[in-house]
Amino acid sequence: MMSGTEPSSPSSARTSKGLMTRRSSKPSLFSDGLVFAGGAGVALLVFWVVSTFFSAVTVVDPSAFPFSVSSSAAFPDLHDRDPPGATFYDDPSVSYTIDRPLTGWDAKRRDWLRLHPAFGGYGRERVLMVTGSQPGPCRNPVGDHLLLRFFKNKVDYCRRHGIELFYNTALLHPAMNTFWAKLPMVRAAMLAHPEADWVWWVDSDAAFTDMDFELPLDRYRDHNLVVHGWPRLVYEARSWVSLNAGVFLIRNCQWSLDFMAVWAATGPMSPDYDRWGQLQKAEFKDKLFNESDDQSALVYLLLKHKDQWGDKIFLESDYYFEGYWVEIVGRLENMTAKYAAVERQVQGLRRRHAEVANGAYGRLRDRHLSGEDGAVSGPNGWRRPFMTHFTGCQPCSGDHNKMYSGESCWEGMQRALHFADDQVLRDYGFRHADPLSGDVEPLPFDYPSAA
Repeated sequence: MMSGTEPSSPSSARTSKGLMTRRSSKPSLFSDGLVFAGGAGVALLVFWVVSTFFSAVTVVDPSAFPFSVSSSAAFPDLHDRDPPGATFYDDPSVSYTIDRPLTGWDAKRRDWLRLHPAFGGYGRERVLMVTGSQPGPCRNPVGDHLLLRFFKNKVDYCRRHGIELFYNTALLHPAMNTFWAKLPMVRAAMLAHPEADWVWWVDSDAAFTDMDFELPLDRYRDHNLVVHGWPRLVYEARSWVSLNAGVFLIRNCQWSLDFMAVWAATGPMSPDYDRWGQLQKAEFKDKLFNESDDQSALVYLLLKHKDQWGDKIFLESDYYFEGYWVEIVGRLENMTAKYAAVERQVQGLRRRHAEVANGAYGRLRDRHLSGEDGAVSGPNGWRRPFMTHFTGCQPCSGDHNKMYSGESCWEGMQRALHFADDQVLRDYGFRHADPLSGDVEPLPFDYPSAA
């Protein structure tokens, strides 16, 4: 590589008559020898400079590196190295299945992280998202298409926030199906990803509708389980719908393994499954069926064992940790208009940028929204809902709750998914032509001021 200092030019070598001596007109062997030696020295110097210059740009053989080098990787991948020291993975008594107890997990994770420092969070807690669907195809003719759209939505959110995503289609316990299938998945994910501080379960029919919103993890620093719910409805109204178990954030720790073992023991893997259904039906006056479900079981454990578990469970109600779709989808167009009005006033929010730089623009938008009247989360505000959950629509089976029509579910999902997709497509220069249309159109420069 050439340095920043220019080499001296031959013309810069100044001469002076006073310093030059008259050369003898008669050559001698000695003087010729000096001329030869000087020329040889110059030649060697030129050779050394040229060879040094070219050696600096020599391509290094990748096989010389002690780690794998991929043509698709910007840097050598150090994460595929596993030190030889023994970890919990080498212990045959450690099982991934939810029906096998596991103790000492906090110490096991700590020891693994000590041997794998490259996977540390560097001051930021790592999150693993887990979601999934049934092993076979959907009965609903458009069910697989809808699941793909919901999956894309989660991939988009995770890519923009640096979150790993595990999508599973296998039943990890033969008895734990339908809504119970999530617990064996989360349990296995904790062991498969000891680097993750949190595991975030998200139902397949839930869509992110604010692509900029980041989980306020510091808010949950003293808790191990976060669900969308209302303490008054849990402890006073004693309702089985006082919280929603379709989306939850759970810390990767021993407390969580112990709690999930108790939670799962109220499900189909238990010989007392039928009795648990009867107990829940008797406890919750608004529950109309006798089957033990994961949501009723969670509320039941909070009511009956609050002293043991309640202090570590955070019932989030300050924002749409997941929101009921019926109270959201009809307001999405108004939200789009409100956000556009704010951006027309702030040139910085209209600046085009790389998707990877989106976080800074999301924070800038949040600062400007905080001063706007009505820019709050919830049914009375126009802030984007973090997540819209299509509870009761059953997009895969098509067996939607009779409270809704199939058309209302389908249209609602289209509106929410396009609403979220427009936030993503904006970084690619496009938006949907209509809230219910799959067609897109290019965005004008300085959008939305020029729209």
